[in-house]
Amino acid sequence: MTKYSAKAQGKVHEALHEEKEGTLKSGSGKKVTSKKQAIAIGLSEARKAGAKVPKKKET
Repeated sequence: MTKYSAKAQGKVHEALHEEKEGTLKSGSGKKVTSKKQAIAIGLSEARKAGAKVPKKKET
């Protein structure tokens, strides 16, 4: 499992908490219902904040 920085872990934790409350929104403004999507949003926010996060996987 990949190890993330403390700052990144905090962002993911916040995103998952918001998803559980039903207040997390995606870029298009729709409500997020998937845990995977919430984690992706948290990692994206962490990257923007300058946290140490591995690069996105290209499929």
